[in-house]
Amino acid sequence: MLSRHWLNLTWLRLARVRWLPMATMLGVAAVAVAAVALSVQRLSTQHLQAEACRAAQGLARHLASSVQEVDLVFRGAVPIPVAQEQLLALRGLDGVSHFRLFDPGGTLVLVSDSVGTKPPAADADAAASAQARDVVRSGLGHAEVRTDERAKDTLTTTSRAYMPVLQSGRLIGVMEVDMDQSALAQGVARSFRLASAVAGSAMALCVLLAAVLMRHRARLERRARERADFLAGHDMLTGSLNHTHFNNALVQACQRSAHAGTGGPAVICIDLDGFALVNERHGHRVGDDLLCHTAERLRSLLRDSDHLARLAGDRFAILQSGASDSAAVSALVQRVLRHLAQPHDLPGADQAVRLSASAGVALYGADGEDADTLLHNAELALLRAKSNGRGAWSAYDPTLDRRLQERRSLAHDLRLALAQDGLSLHFQPLYSSRTGELTGYEALARWPHPTLGLVPPSDFIPLAEETGQIEALGRWVLRAACAEAARWPEPLTVAVNLSPAQFRRGETIVSEVAEALSQSRLAPARLELEITESLLMSHTEQVLATLHSLRGLGTRIAMDDFGTGYSSLAYLWRFPFDKLKIDRAFTQGLGSDTKVDVIVRSIIMLAHSLSMRVNAEGVETEAQQAALKLHGCDELQGYLLGRPVPAERLPHVEAETAAMLLTI
Repeated sequence: MLSRHWLNLTWLRLARVRWLPMATMLGVAAVAVAAVALSVQRLSTQHLQAEACRAAQGLARHLASSVQEVDLVFRGAVPIPVAQEQLLALRGLDGVSHFRLFDPGGTLVLVSDSVGTKPPAADADAAASAQARDVVRSGLGHAEVRTDERAKDTLTTTSRAYMPVLQSGRLIGVMEVDMDQSALAQGVARSFRLASAVAGSAMALCVLLAAVLMRHRARLERRARERADFLAGHDMLTGSLNHTHFNNALVQACQRSAHAGTGGPAVICIDLDGFALVNERHGHRVGDDLLCHTAERLRSLLRDSDHLARLAGDRFAILQSGASDSAAVSALVQRVLRHLAQPHDLPGADQAVRLSASAGVALYGADGEDADTLLHNAELALLRAKSNGRGAWSAYDPTLDRRLQERRSLAHDLRLALAQDGLSLHFQPLYSSRTGELTGYEALARWPHPTLGLVPPSDFIPLAEETGQIEALGRWVLRAACAEAARWPEPLTVAVNLSPAQFRRGETIVSEVAEALSQSRLAPARLELEITESLLMSHTEQVLATLHSLRGLGTRIAMDDFGTGYSSLAYLWRFPFDKLKIDRAFTQGLGSDTKVDVIVRSIIMLAHSLSMRVNAEGVETEAQQAALKLHGCDELQGYLLGRPVPAERLPHVEAETAAMLLTI
C-alpha cells in the first residue's frame, strides 16, 4: 500500500511540472508499468512453484500409501503388475506428464514411460541425481517453472518438482514430477497483459491480481487437498474404495461386532471370468469401461452401510455389514452374479460384452473374527468357486487353506527347479508313415521332484501359467532341446511347443529362438516350433508377424491340436504352416466312427493341397496306424511307436549302441 501511494504522489508532482518533457513522464509511467509487470510475473512464478510443490506433495503421499510394494520399487525392484497399473494411472493426474523415481542415494530407479522395466542408463542425468540428493539432505521439496514458446502468441508452461516420498515417517526415495501448468499460466498472463496496458491503474491491478491469485490458490489448494484425500482412499478408475481403506472399514466393522455381540460383517470377493480376453479382443479402454460398469452395478445393489472396493485388476470386494445369517449373504451374492451376467453395452465394443463372475464368501465368526482372516478366507473361497466353473460362488472351506499352501509350496519348488536346472527333457519319437523311418522327436518337459517324485506336466504346466513362470519354463525347454538335438545325426529334427505367454512380446521370442540356435549350433531347419490355434484368436496381426519372423530364421512352424479348437481356414491361408498336427482325439476315434475317418481324410487332403505335411498324435493301435497310412498321413507318433524317454534312451542312440556292440 505504501509503495502504491508513493508512486501515485510522484506521478501527480511530475504532472504539475509543465516544463518536464513528455518523454520523461512516459518513461516514468513505463517504469511504473514495468514495476507492476515484474511484480506480477514474480508473483505468478512463485504461485506456480507453490502449486507445483503442493500437487507433487499430494502425488508423493498417494504414491507412498496406494501403490503396492512401492518401497521395493525404490530399492530397484521391477514393480509387480498391480503396482504397474497404479503407477501408470498417475500420468495425466493433476497435469502430470512425466515422473521419475530416485532412491535415497540419488540413483534413478523408475521412469514413467516404462514402469515395467528398469530405466536405461540414458535416462539418468547427474543434475537430476544431485537434485534428488539435495532433497534427501534437506527433507524439503522444491519446484522450478519453465516457459517455452510453442507457437506465435502461445506459450507452454511446465513445472518440475522434486518431492521426498515418506512411508510411515521414513524417507524411502525422491519423486521427480513434470506438470503442465499452461492453463493456470495463461490465466495469469491475461491478467498481466491487462495490467501492463493500463498504466494509470497498474498498482491497483497488481493488488487485484494478487487477491485473485490468492483466492485461486486457496481454491486450488482446497481442491488438491480434497483430491489427494480421495485418491488416498479410493480406486482412481472406478471410484470404489482401495484395498487399504476397505481393510480399515473391515477392521472397524469387526471391532463393532466384537463389542456389540451382534451379527458381524460378511466379505464377498468377486472376480470377472474371462476379463483378460475382453482386453485382448476389444482393447484396454473397453476393459476399463467394463470395470466402471461393473462397479456401478455393484453399487446399485448395496445399502448405505455396505462398502465396495476394487482390490486389484478385475477383482472386487463387498463388505456387507450386519450379516445376521448366511441366507442374507447368499441372497446378495446371487443378485450380484445375476446382475453382472447381464450384457454390457460399451462404447468401444462392436457388440455387447457378455461375461460371468465368480464369488467367494467369508462370514464373521464362522470363518474368522479379524479383517485379515476374513479377507484371506473370502479369497480362498473365490479360488474354489473359479476352479468349480464360471458364474458360481462358494463359501469358505477350511480345507482350502491346506490346498493353497501345498500349491504355493509347489510353485516355490518349481521356481527353484528352474533356477537350479532341476527339470529334465523327455523325447517322443516321430516316424514316417510311409517308410517307417525315424524323422525326429518332440521335446517334452519333465519335473523329477526330490520328494514328490515325477510331477505330471498336467500339474506343473498350468501352475507355471498361473504363477507367471511359463515364459521361463518355455525358454529353458527351447535351449535344452536345441542343445540336445545338436548332438543327433542329421536330419533328425526336434519339435518344441511354444506357449501363448511367450508371444506377449513378439521380438523377445524371436531373439530367444535365434540365441538358442546360435548357442547350440543347431541348423534352423531341424527346429520345429509348435503353436496352438488359441494363440491366433487374439492379436492375430502381431502373432502372424512374429511367426513370419520365426520363419525367417529358417525354422519350421507347426499348428498343434488342429481340429479341436476354433479351427479357421483363414489361419491356414494367412500363414503357410509347414505342418498340421491332428489332435489325438481324432486318432483315437479312427475305426470306431466313420465320420472321424472322413474328417481326418479331409484334413490331410486340405493340408497336402496347401503343401503342408501332416502329423497324427496318439497312435496306440495298429488299426489306427493302418488307417492313417491309408489316408496319406505323413508322420506318426504315439505309444504304439514309442513313449517319451530321456535322451540316453532314444531309439537312434540305442541303435547306435547296439551297432557298436556288434562290431566289437
